[in-house]
Amino acid sequence: MPERDADGNYPAVPYARSLLAQKLIRERVAAGLTQRELAQRAGIRFETLCRLEAGRHTPSIPTIEKLGRAMRGAVPADDARDAEDTNKRGSARRPIRRGNRKVKVTR
Repeated sequence: MPERDADGNYPAVPYARSLLAQKLIRERVAAGLTQRELAQRAGIRFETLCRLEAGRHTPSIPTIEKLGRAMRGAVPADDARDAEDTNKRGSARRPIRRGNRKVKVTR
């Protein structure tokens, strides 16, 4: 086992926290959500989300799952408009995307 640092963390913990923080911010902004909106949708405290995005907190698995469910429910405004256009015209100007994934549009 590697030695723990002064805070009691293994060396990979701060790095993993910063990667999670960057991804969380990127996904939240892409979904068009504020920190308060995401925290409310996920059912977590606003302060907890702030600490996660600052890389100062390691989330539990249930917290990660809550955030994932809350993010999947959020569609950026531009993508939502494109989905509405698809239903009206029958074809989209561009594929609907959530992050790097294409979202299937159904009628």
